[in-house]
Amino acid sequence: MWIASARRSREIDRLAHERFGIPSRVLMERAGLAVFQAIQELLPEGGRLAVLCGKGNNGGDGFVVARLAHEAGFGVLSLVAATEAELTPEAADQLAVSSAQGVTTIFFDDARYARKLHDLGGFDLIVDGLLGTGAKGEVQGAVADAIDAIGRSGVPVVAIDIPSGIHCDTGEELGQSVWALRTVTFGLPKPYLFQGLGLEQAGFWSVADIGFPKALLDEPTDARLISDGWVANRLPERLRASHKGDHGSVLIVAGSDRMPGAAVLAALGALRSGAGLVTVASVPNVLRAVASRVPEATLLPLPELDGAIAPEAAGTILGADRTFHAALFGPGLTHSTPVKEFLNRVWRQWSRPCVVDADALNAVSEGVSVPEARTVLTPHPGEMGRLLQSSVAEIQCDRFRTVRAAVERYACTVLLKGAYSIVGSPDEPMLVNQTGNPGMASGGMGDVLGGVIAALLGQDLDPHQAAACAMHWHGAAGDRCADEVAPVGYLATDLAEALPRARAAICPATGCGNCDRPTFG
Repeated sequence: MWIASARRSREIDRLAHERFGIPSRVLMERAGLAVFQAIQELLPEGGRLAVLCGKGNNGGDGFVVARLAHEAGFGVLSLVAATEAELTPEAADQLAVSSAQGVTTIFFDDARYARKLHDLGGFDLIVDGLLGTGAKGEVQGAVADAIDAIGRSGVPVVAIDIPSGIHCDTGEELGQSVWALRTVTFGLPKPYLFQGLGLEQAGFWSVADIGFPKALLDEPTDARLISDGWVANRLPERLRASHKGDHGSVLIVAGSDRMPGAAVLAALGALRSGAGLVTVASVPNVLRAVASRVPEATLLPLPELDGAIAPEAAGTILGADRTFHAALFGPGLTHSTPVKEFLNRVWRQWSRPCVVDADALNAVSEGVSVPEARTVLTPHPGEMGRLLQSSVAEIQCDRFRTVRAAVERYACTVLLKGAYSIVGSPDEPMLVNQTGNPGMASGGMGDVLGGVIAALLGQDLDPHQAAACAMHWHGAAGDRCADEVAPVGYLATDLAEALPRARAAICPATGCGNCDRPTFG
């Protein structure tokens, strides 16, 4: 499913009418019906609704909701943060129908308006139809007063298309905004759902089909939301006659005396996601930890300096590089100068697809050049801030722009981690994840993810698809842990153990990626 900016959303509206002959009134009716159906899910026994409308077409959708609720027996009051003369023609048409059906509507210039706005706490649900996806400037005047009243009321809110006061393309707050319990957006998801304050303010969201032609919705934009089906069609096929050499030999360069567990977790991630062979290259203490926890991994001892990998270890790695199909560099390596020198020596000659994570990313931010091989960078917002010399706040306020900037600077695939992780690559649309949960915000999760990406690179997926499939699969394993263990408190090791079951759920027919042959009992 493609993600539509405010501009693209307006274009879809226009083309639906001009090219396909669908009247705006029809789309407005369907939008209002979709929102009303969400209201019925929240209030199956009915109740009292306050529908707050603006002067634009978002307000017109609100008038449709008010009319449908009134016809269904709800108590309904429409409050309009504008005068009747300010309404768009489409909104005015819907007001006329709503009023004819007996819905009480009070405008901003009515003497009763301020008192009714003050009394919103007496309603069961508020419907937010004040501002649509085209809002840009700071919220002011009657709309700002209405948003403030909604916030003070303590009443749950259903937002129409977007919570009022949120910028559609960045998710930033336009001075003040509505915090919705539920948001119903139309046609395609919008960027605000995945970043900035919009990510939280939208609450539980859904995309309603209101009759936009499929040809318009299928037209590519610069970002898309990936799904189980998208991932299942790209995961490597597992043939019955295959052997371990067919499924990639992965090198993991990770760990130090202070952080031996990072290598363990990365190895578990690679093995649990189907790598044929996994070799951990590190200092002796790390290899002892790996041998005790992951006996399936082979070991490549490296010389050490103060408990971390020494620069002369580069020769050992480069001497064995033809043995491996892909590599992961970074988890637990430390920030030491010798480690940076080690990475610099290796990467100048490294030719295999690789993942650069954690401490290796910090080396990049301090001037070590990214390998010329096909590479995936996997920063969290703090690491991305160092890579782009920006604050975390700047990174998070427009994550799509951030990924574009990082791809341009480093000329490789970039996976920006976090809620709704984003993958970007040169000349490819950005891919947005929708799996995962807040319980994954704990140490070691990224190490497992790095192992999964490396395993997929080792099985010949290109970096763009390997990163996207891995983030979706990794998040799905986290969701399984949240269901089976608890929403908070499960560990990175739990997630690694859940990877095979998560893959089976993504590919329910066979559990073997895009293989469509039948299984036998």
